[in-house]
Amino acid sequence: MELSKFLRMKSFLPFRSSLLLLLLAVGLSACAGSGRLRYETPKEAYDKGLAEYQAGDFAKATEYLQGVFDFGRTHQWAADAQLLLARAYRANEEFLLAANEYTRFTQIYRSDPRVPDAEYELAMTYYDRSPMYRLDQTDTERAIVQFQLFIERYRTNPLIDDAQMRITELRSKLARKQIHTAELYERREYYNAAAVSYEAAFDRFYDTEYADDALMGAMKAYFELARLGVRELQSERLDLAESNYDRLIQIFPDSPLIKEAEAVYTEMQALRASLGVSS
Repeated sequence: MELSKFLRMKSFLPFRSSLLLLLLAVGLSACAGSGRLRYETPKEAYDKGLAEYQAGDFAKATEYLQGVFDFGRTHQWAADAQLLLARAYRANEEFLLAANEYTRFTQIYRSDPRVPDAEYELAMTYYDRSPMYRLDQTDTERAIVQFQLFIERYRTNPLIDDAQMRITELRSKLARKQIHTAELYERREYYNAAAVSYEAAFDRFYDTEYADDALMGAMKAYFELARLGVRELQSERLDLAESNYDRLIQIFPDSPLIKEAEAVYTEMQALRASLGVSS
């Protein structure tokens, strides 16, 4: 009796294990299914996406808003969903995805009155991605281009002043980047490369707060080239240094760098006298 009971229990164990595994799989499936998005119409998908957006769950909002396009891109909720999708990505700091969706909105719904807002927000996605000046400035350049396009297309838009302010800020960052590059050359005593880089900074960013720094840097770099270089080129390089000095005192007479520039200019004249050449 005991032996037969044991055998019956042993045969039941695999069955019980299989049943447990089946129940576990069903449970997991039910849990996974409970997280699925449910909507029957584009309006329902949009409304749920809007609700999630307003609640601050931007990732969930993008899922619902993407669902709006299961029903196509020509129904009455498509444009609203497209713009809100771009805004949800931007709010979630997924800036490249946001840029793609803003661009899609402006291309597909060209007659929508919100296109100017979308184009401004597109520029802002690149502005948001613009890094500190020491890093690659590709997104800074893109932001400037987009803001400039916005200004050219919508000259009476109330956001024009803000767009111009952003451009000024971003151009100053690019100028600082260029000055930083020149300073690196200068510290390594690559004075020719430093001088060229400083002059490029002034030529491109003459309207920024770093313009006088660029002229001062170019002046000093050319002076170092003259002081340390071959004799045949000393006079020419002193001329270049003096040219940058002249521009500095003429364009920026109130610059805090004037006193330092005058001290360097005095040294330049002393070097000219020692060479027996006049300016």
